[in-house]
Amino acid sequence: MTEEIIRVLAYFFGFAVSLYALTALDFNRFLRKNKPVPAQILMILLAMALGTLFAQFLLALRITLN
Repeated sequence: MTEEIIRVLAYFFGFAVSLYALTALDFNRFLRKNKPVPAQILMILLAMALGTLFAQFLLALRITLN
């Protein structure tokens, strides 16, 4: 039970950190003008992907160090 809670918290933490990091990028510059919704969707999808990779890295590092 504890392992699952740690895993879920790692994924939420990874999503939050990557979402915060992606706010530094200006997605409107790369997309069409006056289309903020696709830019927000792109940012959320990228944050989920980066958050998953980051969480998997942290969990693998935790297993390796034990």
